[in-house]
Amino acid sequence: MTSTSPHAAPDAPPWPHCRYGATADNVDVGCRGRLVEPHTACLAHLGDADRSGYLAGLHPGADLDHRGTPISEELLSGLLRAVMEPESARVRLGHALFGLAKFYGNADFGGVEIEGNADFTKVEIGGDVDFTRAVIGGNAVFVEADIRGDAQFSSADIRGYAQFDGARIGGHAQFARAAIGGYAWFARAEIGKDAQFPRARIGSDTWLASASIGGHVQFGGSILGGDAAFRGATIAGDAQFVGAAFEGDATFRTATIGGHADFGGVTFGGDARFGGATIAGDTTFRRVVFEHIATVGPLVCTGALDLTEAVFATAVTIEAAAGTVCCRRTRWASTAALRLRHATVDLSDAVLEYPVSISAQAKRFTEDGREIPELGLTDPRVRAASLRGVDAAHLVLTDVDLTDCLFAGTVHLDQLRLDGLYVFATTPTGFRRRGVVPVRWTPRRTLAEEHHWRATRPARAGGWNPAPGGEVPLEPAALAPVYRQLRKAFEDGKHEPGAADFYYGEMEMRRHAHDIPRSERALLTAYWALSGYGLRASRALGWLLGSMAATVLVMLLWGLPKDDPKPGKPIALTGRSVTLTINRPEPVNPDQPYRERLSTKRFEKSLRVVINSVVFRASGQDLTTAGTYTEMTSRLVEPALLGFAVLAVRGRVKR
Repeated sequence: MTSTSPHAAPDAPPWPHCRYGATADNVDVGCRGRLVEPHTACLAHLGDADRSGYLAGLHPGADLDHRGTPISEELLSGLLRAVMEPESARVRLGHALFGLAKFYGNADFGGVEIEGNADFTKVEIGGDVDFTRAVIGGNAVFVEADIRGDAQFSSADIRGYAQFDGARIGGHAQFARAAIGGYAWFARAEIGKDAQFPRARIGSDTWLASASIGGHVQFGGSILGGDAAFRGATIAGDAQFVGAAFEGDATFRTATIGGHADFGGVTFGGDARFGGATIAGDTTFRRVVFEHIATVGPLVCTGALDLTEAVFATAVTIEAAAGTVCCRRTRWASTAALRLRHATVDLSDAVLEYPVSISAQAKRFTEDGREIPELGLTDPRVRAASLRGVDAAHLVLTDVDLTDCLFAGTVHLDQLRLDGLYVFATTPTGFRRRGVVPVRWTPRRTLAEEHHWRATRPARAGGWNPAPGGEVPLEPAALAPVYRQLRKAFEDGKHEPGAADFYYGEMEMRRHAHDIPRSERALLTAYWALSGYGLRASRALGWLLGSMAATVLVMLLWGLPKDDPKPGKPIALTGRSVTLTINRPEPVNPDQPYRERLSTKRFEKSLRVVINSVVFRASGQDLTTAGTYTEMTSRLVEPALLGFAVLAVRGRVKR
């Protein structure tokens, strides 16, 4: 050793960077706390001549054992040059042991071939660590490592396992196209920015349980050979797994994702557990094949839960609180139960091979006995947006709001089953204006499609909801069969009031359809005006009372004769029979002033005629010719109006 070495001073204090307090008195102990050759005790504290001699003694394939050593970028470059093969300029070494070492600046091992293990346990790296295209024949261990910059392992080939438990990485963790033969453990790791594993291949388990990631997580196109655990992980940005393959189980229980979670095209070879997961953005499972999954959730997704073109091969229960749930062209090859909160569900063209139920969950979902917070979600109702293209014979909806649901194009709609508290769209309430004419719609259940069509009519009254953007309103001829099938579904379910509303809607669409002959439309219009298709008791009773009032007035003015016929005097005979023929005079039309005809006596007689006419009976009253024809007309019209009113009441109270 030269005189510049700290070993030359017998009473020198411990070396400032030695973790084990090595001094000149225990030089053979060195910074690693074990017996080593004197010249390897602490490379940073060797003199220039000793250091040069040490580096000259290295060769390609040699071990680098500098645990607990402070290493500058210049010193690291010298070490790697010392183990470089002259012919190929390839850096090749045996074991790389740098546990507890401290790197001042970057630690660049890019392209290095390490035949043994790379041990960086509890290492401190002031800048980036770079293993791009490096080959590690053994394990890469960075347990509790402190890396101030990025951890770059793109295209690295790690034949053993990669262990980063408790590691702290201030920048990005980049493992793009990396190959890890064993497991990759990042349990409790802290990554300040993104954790990127696109197209990586991991032979065994991938463990990010309880990890904290300040940016995005990307596993797009990766192959994860064992189980993947993200339980309790906190991801500040997006989690992207597009095209990844999970060959084992995937666990995201109680994970928190601050952005979107994209699992589009993912293959789950085992189970996937999302219980208690919270996702601030959208969650996408487009074209995902769930082969063995029995439960998805309960999870909370503030945005949209997208199951478009997903395939569920086995029976599954989906529990989710989400803004929207999109199941377009989703296929259920077995039974399924969707228990939802806050969601608007779109089932357009979904394939239901077995019974599928969609129900609103009244209480918040729980995981491990604790409620899952529903951040940003306020209205717990579940709404259906579309059932177009769905075979409703296998569908059960419970406590679902159908106000904006599109039904046209649903297959077997007459077999749809509705349970619990369900809500349809209704007609506008209160008085509206159609031009200058005030209009009041009678409340009834309607289809959202009828709202869309009526909102396009030029002379419409207000209050009808227009079609959403991109949606073409359907014509009445296309809506009449939809109402007819829903009516049958309600009749089969013994819900007569609901069936009556859909019968009304069916008749309304027929009345406005252009393919119906005018004569039939005129008949339907009369039927609508008189009694609301036999469903509006108030309208029929109004016409009945009006008809009775008109009949009474006609009887008062023209129907009752001027004078009542005089009764004959009785004849008493004893022991003889007498035949009398009496010529009853014809009733005389009244000719007195109209005011005199409106007497109480004439009103009582007129009322008796009208009441008898309502119950289809003759009054037996002497009437003028006008009165006779009026009575005949009222005996036809008024019982029919009374029948319409009774029919309407019966439709509302029938079981």
